[in-house]
Amino acid sequence: MDYLVRKSLKARRLRITVRCDASVVVTVPRFFSQNIVEKFLADKAGWILRKVEYFKRHPQILRIGRGRREYKKLKNQTVAFVKEKIAEINKLYNFSFNRICVKNHRSRWGSCSKKGNLNFNYRIFHLPVELAEYIVAHELCHLRELNHSKSFWSLVARAIPDYKVLRKKLKKVIL
Repeated sequence: MDYLVRKSLKARRLRITVRCDASVVVTVPRFFSQNIVEKFLADKAGWILRKVEYFKRHPQILRIGRGRREYKKLKNQTVAFVKEKIAEINKLYNFSFNRICVKNHRSRWGSCSKKGNLNFNYRIFHLPVELAEYIVAHELCHLRELNHSKSFWSLVARAIPDYKVLRKKLKKVIL
């Protein structure tokens, strides 16, 4: 199996990453020997092969960029984009909310607090417009329903009738 070794001054332990293009990267603390790396890879070979096969079977999975630099670069643009989409979609609902924040979340596209704060992942800026609009509508509807009940989904359907299709597409995007 081919793999790339990255020596890191900050790493404290070995780490294996299987990227969505099915490439394998091993991050290694600078003082680890090649023998330790090869033994670690042999121990984890089953997991690595399963992940590589998964990404080869699902090439349509989209991975959206990450990193602090990109977040800082796109934060203001994303805030403007999200505010525009909220203004468009909220014409239908006329919900009141407190604040709009754009954050660098690792595992969620958006959230809505009990206080009426709307939070969005800056990576929403990279998504196709229909997926971004679905996320905005989803979080706006949480202002009325802080759950995923039938009444919540019927609220979402008022703005996004094909929300089920878009939800499936969004699950194929990796944060």
